Amino acid sequence: MKEIEENCGLFGMISGNPCIMDIYQGIDFLQHRGQQYCGIATFDEAIRQVTHYGKVGITFQQQELSYLTGNRGIGHVSLWERQPVTLHSKLGEMAVAFSGNVVNSEKLLKSMKAKGKAFQRNEHIEIISHAIMEESDVVSGIASLARKIEGAYCIVVLTRDAVYAARDIYGFRPLILGRNGDRVAVSSESRALQNLDIDVVRDVRPGEIVRLSEAGFETALQLPSPRTAHCAFEWAYTASIDSIIDGIYVQEARSRLGESLAARDREEGNLAADIVAPVPMSGIGHALGYHKGSGIPYQEVFLYNRYADRSYTQSTQAAREVMAKRKLSVLRYAVQGKRIVLCDDSIVRGTQIQNKVRDIKKVGAREVHVRIACPPLMYPCDFGISTRSYDELCAREFLRKGDILSLQELRKLESWMAVRIGADSVKYNSIDLFVKALGLPRGALCLKCWDGASPIRNRKKGA
Repeated sequence: MKEIEENCGLFGMISGNPCIMDIYQGIDFLQHRGQQYCGIATFDEAIRQVTHYGKVGITFQQQELSYLTGNRGIGHVSLWERQPVTLHSKLGEMAVAFSGNVVNSEKLLKSMKAKGKAFQRNEHIEIISHAIMEESDVVSGIASLARKIEGAYCIVVLTRDAVYAARDIYGFRPLILGRNGDRVAVSSESRALQNLDIDVVRDVRPGEIVRLSEAGFETALQLPSPRTAHCAFEWAYTASIDSIIDGIYVQEARSRLGESLAARDREEGNLAADIVAPVPMSGIGHALGYHKGSGIPYQEVFLYNRYADRSYTQSTQAAREVMAKRKLSVLRYAVQGKRIVLCDDSIVRGTQIQNKVRDIKKVGAREVHVRIACPPLMYPCDFGISTRSYDELCAREFLRKGDILSLQELRKLESWMAVRIGADSVKYNSIDLFVKALGLPRGALCLKCWDGASPIRNRKKGA
Protein backbone atom coordinates (compact mmCIF):
# COMPACT_ATOMS: atom_id res chain seq x y z
CA MET A 1 0.00 0.00 0.00
CA LYS A 2 1.21 3.50 -0.77
CA GLU A 3 2.19 5.38 2.36
CA ILE A 4 0.67 8.64 1.17
CA GLU A 5 -2.20 8.51 -1.30
CA GLU A 6 -2.69 12.17 -2.07
CA ASN A 7 -0.96 15.44 -2.18
CA CYS A 8 -1.99 17.40 -5.22
CA GLY A 9 -2.64 20.87 -6.54
CA LEU A 10 -5.19 21.94 -9.17
CA PHE A 11 -5.42 24.99 -11.39
CA GLY A 12 -7.88 25.88 -14.13
CA MET A 13 -8.41 28.97 -16.27
CA ILE A 14 -10.42 30.56 -19.04
CA SER A 15 -9.00 33.75 -20.54
CA GLY A 16 -9.53 36.17 -23.37
CA ASN A 17 -5.94 35.44 -24.43
CA PRO A 18 -3.68 32.36 -24.62
CA CYS A 19 -3.62 30.92 -21.08
CA ILE A 20 -0.63 28.59 -21.06
CA MET A 21 1.79 30.85 -19.18
CA ASP A 22 -0.78 31.59 -16.48
CA ILE A 23 -1.50 27.87 -16.01
CA TYR A 24 2.21 27.04 -16.08
CA GLN A 25 2.93 29.64 -13.41
CA GLY A 26 -0.20 28.69 -11.49
CA ILE A 27 0.85 25.09 -10.95
CA ASP A 28 4.40 26.24 -10.22
CA PHE A 29 2.97 28.30 -7.34
CA LEU A 30 1.30 25.08 -6.13
CA GLN A 31 4.47 22.98 -6.36
CA HIS A 32 4.61 22.53 -2.57
CA ARG A 33 1.47 20.36 -2.84
CA GLY A 34 3.23 17.69 -4.90
CA GLN A 35 6.71 17.41 -6.42
CA GLN A 36 6.75 14.14 -8.39
CA TYR A 37 4.47 14.80 -11.39
CA CYS A 38 3.03 17.77 -13.21
CA GLY A 39 0.81 18.26 -16.22
CA ILE A 40 -1.20 20.73 -18.30
CA ALA A 41 -4.07 20.33 -20.76
CA THR A 42 -5.42 23.13 -22.97
CA PHE A 43 -8.14 23.33 -25.60
CA ASP A 44 -7.62 24.73 -29.10
CA GLU A 45 -9.98 22.91 -31.51
CA ALA A 46 -8.92 19.77 -29.64
CA ILE A 47 -7.40 19.01 -26.25
CA ARG A 48 -3.62 19.27 -26.10
CA GLN A 49 -1.87 17.68 -23.15
CA VAL A 50 1.64 17.36 -21.73
CA THR A 51 2.57 15.61 -18.47
CA HIS A 52 5.96 15.10 -16.84
CA TYR A 53 7.75 13.28 -14.06
CA GLY A 54 9.42 16.06 -12.11
CA LYS A 55 8.88 19.66 -11.13
CA VAL A 56 7.10 22.27 -13.21
CA GLY A 57 9.96 24.72 -13.58
CA ILE A 58 12.52 22.23 -14.88
CA THR A 59 10.50 19.73 -16.94
CA PHE A 60 8.40 21.79 -19.34
CA GLN A 61 10.30 22.75 -22.48
CA GLN A 62 9.58 25.86 -24.55
CA GLN A 63 8.32 23.81 -27.50
CA GLU A 64 5.83 22.08 -25.21
CA LEU A 65 4.54 25.38 -23.89
CA SER A 66 4.22 26.61 -27.48
CA TYR A 67 2.24 23.46 -28.33
CA LEU A 68 -0.25 24.03 -25.52
CA THR A 69 -2.27 26.71 -27.30
CA GLY A 70 -5.77 27.89 -26.49
CA ASN A 71 -7.59 30.22 -24.13
CA ARG A 72 -8.66 27.65 -21.56
CA GLY A 73 -7.02 24.78 -19.75
CA ILE A 74 -6.24 22.97 -16.52
CA GLY A 75 -3.06 22.02 -14.67
CA HIS A 76 -1.98 19.63 -11.93
CA VAL A 77 0.91 18.80 -9.59
CA SER A 78 1.06 15.50 -7.74
CA LEU A 79 3.04 12.97 -5.75
CA TRP A 80 1.56 9.89 -7.37
CA GLU A 81 -0.22 10.22 -10.69
CA ARG A 82 0.31 11.82 -14.07
CA GLN A 83 -2.58 14.20 -14.54
CA PRO A 84 -4.58 15.55 -16.28
CA VAL A 85 -5.86 12.57 -18.25
CA THR A 86 -7.60 13.01 -21.62
CA LEU A 87 -10.73 11.02 -22.42
CA HIS A 88 -12.98 10.40 -25.42
CA SER A 89 -16.51 9.21 -24.70
CA LYS A 90 -20.18 9.83 -25.43
CA LEU A 91 -19.74 13.08 -23.49
CA GLY A 92 -17.12 14.23 -25.99
CA GLU A 93 -13.45 14.96 -25.49
CA MET A 94 -12.41 16.11 -22.03
CA ALA A 95 -9.42 16.35 -19.71
CA VAL A 96 -9.78 15.62 -16.00
CA ALA A 97 -7.58 16.25 -12.95
CA PHE A 98 -8.37 15.73 -9.29
CA SER A 99 -6.99 16.11 -5.80
CA GLY A 100 -8.14 13.68 -3.14
CA ASN A 101 -8.36 10.08 -2.05
CA VAL A 102 -10.93 7.48 -3.10
CA VAL A 103 -11.41 5.37 0.03
CA ASN A 104 -13.59 2.78 -1.74
CA SER A 105 -11.30 2.50 -4.78
CA GLU A 106 -10.94 -1.29 -4.68
CA LYS A 107 -14.70 -1.80 -4.60
CA LEU A 108 -15.23 0.64 -7.47
CA LEU A 109 -12.46 -0.91 -9.56
CA LYS A 110 -13.99 -4.35 -9.19
CA SER A 111 -17.45 -3.08 -10.11
CA MET A 112 -16.26 -1.06 -13.11
CA LYS A 113 -14.11 -3.89 -14.47
CA ALA A 114 -17.13 -6.20 -14.22
CA LYS A 115 -18.96 -3.75 -16.47
CA GLY A 116 -16.17 -3.91 -19.06
CA LYS A 117 -14.31 -0.71 -18.13
CA ALA A 118 -10.60 -0.74 -19.00
CA PHE A 119 -7.89 0.60 -16.73
CA GLN A 120 -4.26 1.26 -17.51
CA ARG A 121 -2.82 1.63 -14.00
CA ASN A 122 -5.81 1.28 -11.63
CA GLU A 123 -5.29 4.86 -10.47
CA HIS A 124 -7.84 6.97 -8.66
CA ILE A 125 -8.00 9.47 -11.52
CA GLU A 126 -9.12 6.64 -13.80
CA ILE A 127 -11.91 5.72 -11.36
CA ILE A 128 -13.03 9.35 -11.17
CA SER A 129 -13.00 9.69 -14.97
CA HIS A 130 -14.98 6.50 -15.62
CA ALA A 131 -17.51 7.52 -12.97
CA ILE A 132 -18.09 10.82 -14.77
CA MET A 133 -18.40 9.19 -18.20
CA GLU A 134 -21.14 6.82 -17.01
CA GLU A 135 -23.63 9.72 -16.88
CA SER A 136 -25.51 11.67 -19.56
CA ASP A 137 -23.60 14.96 -19.32
CA VAL A 138 -20.57 16.45 -17.59
CA VAL A 139 -22.45 18.14 -14.74
CA SER A 140 -24.43 14.97 -14.00
CA GLY A 141 -21.18 13.00 -14.17
CA ILE A 142 -19.44 15.23 -11.63
CA ALA A 143 -22.54 15.21 -9.43
CA SER A 144 -22.59 11.40 -9.46
CA LEU A 145 -19.23 11.35 -7.64
CA ALA A 146 -21.04 12.37 -4.45
CA ARG A 147 -22.92 9.07 -4.35
CA LYS A 148 -20.22 6.87 -5.89
CA ILE A 149 -17.06 8.08 -4.15
CA GLU A 150 -16.28 7.68 -0.48
CA GLY A 151 -13.45 10.00 0.40
CA ALA A 152 -12.23 13.46 -0.48
CA TYR A 153 -11.92 15.14 -3.84
CA CYS A 154 -11.67 18.39 -5.72
CA ILE A 155 -11.87 18.18 -9.48
CA VAL A 156 -11.34 20.28 -12.60
CA VAL A 157 -12.68 19.19 -15.99
CA LEU A 158 -11.79 20.77 -19.34
CA THR A 159 -14.33 20.38 -22.17
CA ARG A 160 -14.82 21.93 -25.60
CA ASP A 161 -16.79 24.84 -24.21
CA ALA A 162 -15.89 25.34 -20.54
CA VAL A 163 -13.88 24.47 -17.48
CA TYR A 164 -15.77 22.85 -14.60
CA ALA A 165 -14.59 22.83 -11.00
CA ALA A 166 -16.13 20.96 -8.07
CA ARG A 167 -15.55 20.25 -4.41
CA ASP A 168 -16.85 17.19 -2.56
CA ILE A 169 -19.93 17.58 -0.38
CA TYR A 170 -17.80 17.84 2.78
CA GLY A 171 -15.28 20.37 1.46
CA PHE A 172 -12.26 18.38 2.66
CA ARG A 173 -9.77 19.91 0.22
CA PRO A 174 -9.56 23.64 -0.57
CA LEU A 175 -10.61 25.11 -3.93
CA ILE A 176 -10.73 28.86 -4.62
CA LEU A 177 -12.24 30.97 -7.41
CA GLY A 178 -10.68 34.15 -8.77
CA ARG A 179 -11.17 36.71 -11.51
CA ASN A 180 -9.38 39.67 -13.04
CA GLY A 181 -10.82 41.16 -16.21
CA ASP A 182 -11.21 38.41 -18.80
CA ARG A 183 -9.23 35.89 -16.74
CA VAL A 184 -11.37 33.51 -14.71
CA ALA A 185 -9.52 30.91 -12.64
CA VAL A 186 -9.81 28.23 -9.98
CA SER A 187 -6.96 27.00 -7.78
CA SER A 188 -6.24 24.67 -4.87
CA GLU A 189 -4.77 27.66 -3.05
CA SER A 190 -5.22 31.39 -3.26
CA ARG A 191 -1.45 31.99 -3.54
CA ALA A 192 -1.49 30.94 -7.19
CA LEU A 193 -4.22 33.47 -7.92
CA GLN A 194 -2.66 36.26 -5.87
CA ASN A 195 0.74 35.87 -7.50
CA LEU A 196 -0.86 36.05 -10.96
CA ASP A 197 -2.65 39.30 -10.01
CA ILE A 198 -6.01 37.55 -10.04
CA ASP A 199 -8.46 38.71 -7.38
CA VAL A 200 -9.69 36.05 -4.98
CA VAL A 201 -13.51 36.01 -5.17
CA ARG A 202 -14.56 33.11 -2.95
CA ASP A 203 -14.09 29.45 -2.08
CA VAL A 204 -15.99 26.82 -4.02
CA ARG A 205 -18.69 25.66 -1.63
CA PRO A 206 -18.85 22.04 -0.46
CA GLY A 207 -20.93 20.12 -3.00
CA GLU A 208 -20.83 22.94 -5.55
CA ILE A 209 -20.14 22.39 -9.26
CA VAL A 210 -18.96 25.62 -10.91
CA ARG A 211 -18.84 26.32 -14.64
CA LEU A 212 -16.11 28.70 -15.77
CA SER A 213 -16.55 30.41 -19.14
CA GLU A 214 -15.58 33.63 -20.89
CA ALA A 215 -18.55 35.27 -19.15
CA GLY A 216 -17.26 34.42 -15.68
CA PHE A 217 -18.31 31.62 -13.37
CA GLU A 218 -21.70 30.33 -12.33
CA THR A 219 -23.02 27.54 -10.12
CA ALA A 220 -23.99 24.72 -12.46
CA LEU A 221 -25.32 22.62 -9.57
CA GLN A 222 -25.28 22.77 -5.78
CA LEU A 223 -25.50 19.40 -4.05
CA PRO A 224 -26.69 19.21 -0.44
CA SER A 225 -23.87 19.06 2.10
CA PRO A 226 -24.45 16.95 5.24
CA ARG A 227 -21.74 18.96 7.03
CA THR A 228 -18.46 20.69 6.28
CA ALA A 229 -15.26 18.85 7.15
CA HIS A 230 -12.37 21.07 6.10
CA CYS A 231 -9.00 19.39 6.61
CA ALA A 232 -7.52 21.19 9.63
CA PHE A 233 -4.03 20.07 8.61
CA GLU A 234 -4.18 22.51 5.67
CA TRP A 235 -3.76 25.49 8.00
CA ALA A 236 -1.14 23.80 10.18
CA TYR A 237 1.10 22.38 7.46
CA THR A 238 -0.07 21.64 3.92
CA ALA A 239 -1.01 25.06 2.56
CA SER A 240 1.46 27.82 1.80
CA ILE A 241 1.68 30.45 4.51
CA ASP A 242 0.57 33.20 2.08
CA SER A 243 -2.75 31.51 1.26
CA ILE A 244 -6.25 32.11 2.59
CA ILE A 245 -8.58 29.09 2.82
CA ASP A 246 -12.27 29.22 3.71
CA GLY A 247 -11.84 32.73 5.08
CA ILE A 248 -8.88 31.93 7.35
CA TYR A 249 -5.41 33.24 6.52
CA VAL A 250 -2.86 30.44 6.90
CA GLN A 251 -0.28 32.84 8.34
CA GLU A 252 -2.73 34.10 10.95
CA ALA A 253 -3.78 30.57 11.90
CA ARG A 254 -0.20 29.43 12.41
CA SER A 255 0.63 32.51 14.45
CA ARG A 256 -2.34 31.85 16.75
CA LEU A 257 -1.32 28.21 17.12
CA GLY A 258 2.13 29.34 18.25
CA GLU A 259 0.63 31.91 20.61
CA SER A 260 -1.52 29.18 22.11
CA LEU A 261 1.57 27.14 22.95
CA ALA A 262 3.22 30.19 24.52
CA ALA A 263 0.10 30.88 26.58
CA ARG A 264 0.16 27.34 27.92
CA ASP A 265 3.79 27.71 28.97
CA ARG A 266 2.93 30.95 30.78
CA GLU A 267 0.02 29.33 32.60
CA GLU A 268 2.13 26.35 33.67
CA GLY A 269 5.13 28.47 34.73
CA ASN A 270 7.21 30.67 32.46
CA LEU A 271 9.71 28.67 30.44
CA ALA A 272 13.27 29.94 30.83
CA ALA A 273 14.61 30.13 27.27
CA ASP A 274 16.97 32.32 25.28
CA ILE A 275 15.48 31.99 21.80
CA VAL A 276 12.48 30.55 19.97
CA ALA A 277 13.27 28.93 16.62
CA PRO A 278 11.39 27.09 13.87
CA VAL A 279 11.96 23.87 12.03
CA PRO A 280 11.75 25.38 8.52
CA MET A 281 9.65 25.87 6.62
CA SER A 282 6.35 24.79 8.14
CA GLY A 283 7.43 25.69 11.68
CA ILE A 284 8.13 29.35 10.92
CA GLY A 285 4.60 30.67 11.40
CA HIS A 286 4.20 28.72 14.63
CA ALA A 287 7.54 29.97 15.98
CA LEU A 288 6.68 33.58 15.15
CA GLY A 289 3.43 33.15 17.02
CA TYR A 290 5.24 31.69 20.03
CA HIS A 291 7.68 34.61 19.90
CA LYS A 292 4.78 37.05 19.82
CA GLY A 293 3.04 35.36 22.73
CA SER A 294 6.12 34.87 24.90
CA GLY A 295 8.40 37.79 24.14
CA ILE A 296 11.32 35.37 23.74
CA PRO A 297 13.61 36.53 20.88
CA TYR A 298 13.08 34.81 17.53
CA GLN A 299 16.18 33.28 15.94
CA GLU A 300 16.75 30.92 13.02
CA VAL A 301 18.89 27.95 14.04
CA PHE A 302 18.72 26.03 10.75
CA LEU A 303 19.81 27.11 7.29
CA TYR A 304 17.17 26.00 4.80
CA ASN A 305 18.33 24.56 1.48
CA ARG A 306 15.97 26.26 -0.97
CA TYR A 307 16.61 23.56 -3.57
CA ALA A 308 15.27 20.75 -1.38
CA ASP A 309 11.66 19.53 -1.32
CA ARG A 310 9.30 19.13 1.61
CA SER A 311 10.42 16.01 3.45
CA TYR A 312 6.96 15.00 4.68
CA THR A 313 5.57 14.95 1.14
CA GLN A 314 8.12 12.47 -0.17
CA SER A 315 6.64 9.15 -1.26
CA THR A 316 8.72 6.81 0.98
CA GLN A 317 10.32 6.96 4.41
CA ALA A 318 13.78 6.51 2.91
CA ALA A 319 13.19 9.45 0.59
CA ARG A 320 11.91 11.55 3.50
CA GLU A 321 15.06 10.91 5.52
CA VAL A 322 17.36 11.74 2.61
CA MET A 323 15.45 14.94 1.88
CA ALA A 324 15.45 15.93 5.56
CA LYS A 325 19.25 15.73 5.62
CA ARG A 326 19.50 17.78 2.44
CA LYS A 327 17.01 20.35 3.63
CA LEU A 328 18.49 21.73 6.86
CA SER A 329 21.90 22.46 8.34
CA VAL A 330 22.58 23.87 11.82
CA LEU A 331 23.67 27.48 12.37
CA ARG A 332 26.25 26.81 15.06
CA TYR A 333 26.70 30.41 16.20
CA ALA A 334 22.97 30.77 16.89
CA VAL A 335 22.79 27.53 18.88
CA GLN A 336 25.84 27.28 21.11
CA GLY A 337 25.09 27.73 24.81
CA LYS A 338 21.41 28.58 24.18
CA ARG A 339 18.18 27.31 25.72
CA ILE A 340 15.97 26.87 22.68
CA VAL A 341 12.22 26.58 22.14
CA LEU A 342 11.95 24.65 18.88
CA CYS A 343 8.59 24.91 17.09
CA ASP A 344 7.18 22.61 14.43
CA ASP A 345 3.78 21.72 13.00
CA SER A 346 3.49 18.06 14.01
CA ILE A 347 5.28 14.87 15.02
CA VAL A 348 4.41 11.94 12.79
CA ARG A 349 7.03 9.21 12.86
CA GLY A 350 9.31 11.15 15.22
CA THR A 351 12.51 10.46 13.29
CA GLN A 352 13.04 13.93 11.85
CA ILE A 353 12.39 15.94 15.01
CA GLN A 354 14.62 13.53 16.93
CA ASN A 355 17.41 14.19 14.43
CA LYS A 356 16.91 17.97 14.67
CA VAL A 357 17.09 17.92 18.47
CA ARG A 358 20.19 15.75 18.32
CA ASP A 359 21.86 18.00 15.72
CA ILE A 360 21.45 21.25 17.66
CA LYS A 361 22.44 19.65 20.96
CA LYS A 362 25.48 18.17 19.28
CA VAL A 363 26.80 21.63 18.41
CA GLY A 364 26.28 23.02 21.91
CA ALA A 365 22.64 23.88 22.69
CA ARG A 366 22.10 23.80 26.47
CA GLU A 367 18.41 22.82 26.31
CA VAL A 368 15.88 22.09 23.59
CA HIS A 369 12.16 22.42 24.38
CA VAL A 370 9.98 21.19 21.52
CA ARG A 371 6.59 22.84 20.94
CA ILE A 372 4.18 21.27 18.45
CA ALA A 373 1.26 23.20 16.93
CA CYS A 374 -0.92 20.17 16.17
CA PRO A 375 -2.31 17.69 18.68
CA PRO A 376 -0.68 14.23 18.65
CA LEU A 377 -1.47 12.31 15.46
CA MET A 378 -3.37 9.28 16.73
CA TYR A 379 -5.31 7.89 13.75
CA PRO A 380 -4.59 7.18 10.08
CA CYS A 381 -6.05 9.66 7.59
CA ASP A 382 -8.55 8.41 5.01
CA PHE A 383 -8.97 11.63 3.12
CA GLY A 384 -5.62 13.07 2.08
CA ILE A 385 -1.92 13.32 2.66
CA SER A 386 -1.59 12.10 6.23
CA THR A 387 -0.25 8.71 7.29
CA ARG A 388 -1.88 5.49 6.22
CA SER A 389 -1.37 3.13 9.17
CA TYR A 390 -1.15 3.12 12.97
CA ASP A 391 2.41 1.80 12.72
CA GLU A 392 3.59 5.11 11.23
CA LEU A 393 2.34 7.17 14.18
CA CYS A 394 4.95 7.31 16.93
CA ALA A 395 2.37 8.52 19.50
CA ARG A 396 0.81 5.06 19.12
CA GLU A 397 3.91 3.54 20.68
CA PHE A 398 2.71 5.11 23.92
CA LEU A 399 -1.06 4.77 23.65
CA ARG A 400 -2.89 1.67 22.50
CA LYS A 401 -5.00 1.65 19.34
CA GLY A 402 -8.48 2.94 20.05
CA ASP A 403 -7.64 4.84 23.24
CA ILE A 404 -9.06 8.31 23.72
CA LEU A 405 -6.37 10.86 24.50
CA SER A 406 -7.49 12.63 27.67
CA LEU A 407 -5.77 15.75 28.98
CA GLN A 408 -4.04 13.68 31.65
CA GLU A 409 -2.85 11.16 29.06
CA LEU A 410 -1.62 14.03 26.88
CA ARG A 411 0.68 15.17 29.69
CA LYS A 412 2.04 11.64 30.08
CA LEU A 413 2.53 11.34 26.33
CA GLU A 414 4.46 14.62 26.26
CA SER A 415 6.88 13.38 28.96
CA TRP A 416 7.34 10.08 27.11
CA MET A 417 7.87 11.86 23.77
CA ALA A 418 10.53 14.14 25.28
CA VAL A 419 12.55 11.10 26.28
CA ARG A 420 11.97 9.42 22.92
CA ILE A 421 13.25 12.34 20.84
CA GLY A 422 15.93 13.52 23.30
CA ALA A 423 14.28 16.89 24.10
CA ASP A 424 14.20 18.58 27.50
CA SER A 425 10.44 18.92 27.18
CA VAL A 426 7.66 18.48 24.61
CA LYS A 427 4.26 20.16 24.54
CA TYR A 428 1.42 19.98 22.02
CA ASN A 429 -1.72 22.00 21.51
CA SER A 430 -4.72 19.98 22.66
CA ILE A 431 -7.53 19.50 20.14
CA ASP A 432 -9.64 22.12 21.94
CA LEU A 433 -6.79 24.66 21.91
CA PHE A 434 -6.03 23.88 18.27
CA VAL A 435 -9.65 24.47 17.21
CA LYS A 436 -9.86 27.65 19.27
CA ALA A 437 -6.69 29.02 17.66
CA LEU A 438 -7.90 28.17 14.18
CA GLY A 439 -11.08 30.17 14.66
CA LEU A 440 -13.53 27.83 12.91
CA PRO A 441 -16.26 25.81 14.64
CA ARG A 442 -15.16 22.31 15.58
CA GLY A 443 -18.10 20.91 13.60
CA ALA A 444 -16.76 22.54 10.42
CA LEU A 445 -13.43 20.67 10.57
CA CYS A 446 -12.15 17.19 9.88
CA LEU A 447 -10.10 16.21 12.94
CA LYS A 448 -10.07 12.49 12.25
CA CYS A 449 -6.30 12.09 12.48
CA TRP A 450 -6.48 13.45 16.04
CA ASP A 451 -9.80 12.27 17.47
CA GLY A 452 -10.62 9.30 15.21
CA ALA A 453 -14.09 10.62 14.31
CA SER A 454 -14.72 10.16 10.58
CA PRO A 455 -17.03 12.81 9.10
CA ILE A 456 -18.51 10.22 6.71
CA ARG A 457 -18.76 7.32 9.16
CA ASN A 458 -22.55 7.61 9.45
CA ARG A 459 -23.19 8.53 5.85
CA LYS A 460 -26.30 6.86 4.51
CA LYS A 461 -26.06 4.79 1.35
CA GLY A 462 -26.71 6.94 -1.70
CA ALA A 463 -26.39 10.20 0.24
